Amino acid sequence: MTFTLFPDTRLALARDALAGLSVGDALGAMFFVPGRPTAPWHDDLPPGPWAWSDDTEMACSVVTVLTEAGEIDRDSLASAFAERYDPARRYGAGAVELLELIRAGTPWPVAAASAFDGQGSCGNGAAMRVAPLGAWYADSTRRAADQARASAEVTHAHPEGIAGAVAVTVAASLAARARLDGDRPEPARLLGAVAGALDPGGELHRGVRRAVALLGHSAGVAADALGNGSRVTAQDTVPFTLWVAATHLDDYPAAIRVCVEAGGDVDTTAAIVGGVVAAYTGVGTPGGVPDGWLAAREPLPTWLPAHP
Repeated sequence: MTFTLFPDTRLALARDALAGLSVGDALGAMFFVPGRPTAPWHDDLPPGPWAWSDDTEMACSVVTVLTEAGEIDRDSLASAFAERYDPARRYGAGAVELLELIRAGTPWPVAAASAFDGQGSCGNGAAMRVAPLGAWYADSTRRAADQARASAEVTHAHPEGIAGAVAVTVAASLAARARLDGDRPEPARLLGAVAGALDPGGELHRGVRRAVALLGHSAGVAADALGNGSRVTAQDTVPFTLWVAATHLDDYPAAIRVCVEAGGDVDTTAAIVGGVVAAYTGVGTPGGVPDGWLAAREPLPTWLPAHP
């Protein structure tokens, strides 16, 4: 069944996904200790404010461009990334170099293609910021996938980096659609639909397929098999995050806890998972982003368009 989403509904869905992404990013960062394989979870969470990172800053630019243009305009998105980035937000060295090039006037296709000796980046940066884009396109996974590719190409020329963004965006689109339909998809069905949107010859596709086979296993087994983001690549990050999101789609706190306990690049895995799950649960609802967690998160940038 097809349906029409009005712009304010699209934005409301995207803003919920952004809330889930940013809270996951900020809370995950409180537990992130580089080099430590696992991170302990404490029910007595650290006091706020929880500072968000580059994951949230770039996601805010995605939502701003969607609000202003109605879709991904790559030139506008590249400019937003370059003008608004703050190195203190824990950007990686490669991202800083690329954004400095764009800020200095290098066309984004040239800057993105020059990364990693001309191979382009296969990092998880394009995936970590796009859940709100998927929620915006709750009415079309095809359109979501196309827009995800456009959003990723601004910074990631490597096919796997782009595939990571497509996978997360399609998952968030399906989650938001399920919320509107009132029909939670079975984990295998959600992951199968994501895999169907990916190049079957790619490593990311194989990782998502492995995630399907690991449904029913423990989170520790899944993280060991799929990766927890420690390598900071899309291939080592996205399959596990989608396994977590599909498994805990109706329980935001449980999903974030799994990311924390898996260790690795916790702020990024929690941002991806948080964005996808919040596209389904919303904020302040049973199983959704807790109001107290949202209050503990550092306020979002003042330049972010206000919710209608």
